[in-house]
Amino acid sequence: MSSNESVATMERVRVEKIATTPDWYAPYRISQAVRAGGLVYVSGQAGFEEDGTTVEGGFLAQGRQAFRNVGRVLEAGGLTFADVIKVGILVRDMAANFPHVMTLRGEFLAEPYPADTLIEVVALARPDWQIEVEVIALDRSAA
Repeated sequence: MSSNESVATMERVRVEKIATTPDWYAPYRISQAVRAGGLVYVSGQAGFEEDGTTVEGGFLAQGRQAFRNVGRVLEAGGLTFADVIKVGILVRDMAANFPHVMTLRGEFLAEPYPADTLIEVVALARPDWQIEVEVIALDRSAA
């Protein structure tokens, strides 16, 4: 395929925004998710409520809320965690929270487990956030 054919093919791929109501990312000029080429890419979700307040209760509480937020975005796109093929998890303190990440994976993900990347970061978008979760899901309706 020539570079001109590649560009023409990419231009034909439809990109659709997916959002919940309310769309908590709209003020930041971020799509909660986009559907393109048979995949849904969900932006990183942290442990915050619809009104933007961070949930209380530590890492596990924030992690559960982050995964619930991912679930809500997937649902808005007509998908579930069963459609997830890749997970990215960013944590502030790997040593303290790795066992909690394993707990969260067990609560929200099932066989066949998606591919996963777990990364320790110095900071997230807000200083009180301890975890952020992003996913890529297969849109089986596009097949």
